[in-house]
Amino acid sequence: MNNTNTMNLAANLFQQNYSVSRKEREELNGHASFTIWLTGFSGSGKSTLAAALDKWFYERQVRSYITDGDNTRLHLNSDLDFSRQGRKENIRRVAEVAKLFNDAGIVVISSFISPFEEDRIAAKAIVGAENYIELYLSTPIEKCVARDAKGLYQKAINGEIKDFTGINSPYEVPANPHITVDTSVDTIETSLKIITDWLLQNKLQDSKHLTL
Repeated sequence: MNNTNTMNLAANLFQQNYSVSRKEREELNGHASFTIWLTGFSGSGKSTLAAALDKWFYERQVRSYITDGDNTRLHLNSDLDFSRQGRKENIRRVAEVAKLFNDAGIVVISSFISPFEEDRIAAKAIVGAENYIELYLSTPIEKCVARDAKGLYQKAINGEIKDFTGINSPYEVPANPHITVDTSVDTIETSLKIITDWLLQNKLQDSKHLTL
């Protein structure tokens, strides 16, 4: 769809405002809502750490939900390829989903390789800078290739997968992540503590549930 058609459609659309505000939903839930954006190579530990963080939230009655790269590619974004434009649209869509969840008062754990700084900046703009927490898994590519739990690196090395991050497509290191962990050095438990300590100081300090 070209820009002219998009502009014509937008002229007939109107933003709807609802009677229950995000602030009221956060108060009902007893905690702030925000998005934690996990970025790093495939095999850096994003999915494992996202699951551990989700469980940590659940045990403290903090409402959270994971959006994961594979899951969204299998469903919401099943029509997208792995071209540069496909990746860009993938991140745009999941950022819009994160924004909706945040508006509903829910914490979002977004786990995506998201290798390009431009796309992460765009996601931050959609979610809102005040709601976006960038978590960089700095696990070195050599460690990720050695793990290769899904066998994807070997396929990329063999030429079976094109544009695979770290092999034949670049990864741009985040300029200023809020939190950095390296799962080749830190255990999942240590990594989780680094993250939750930051959250307790910066985002969850007023949660009514964390004394339970």
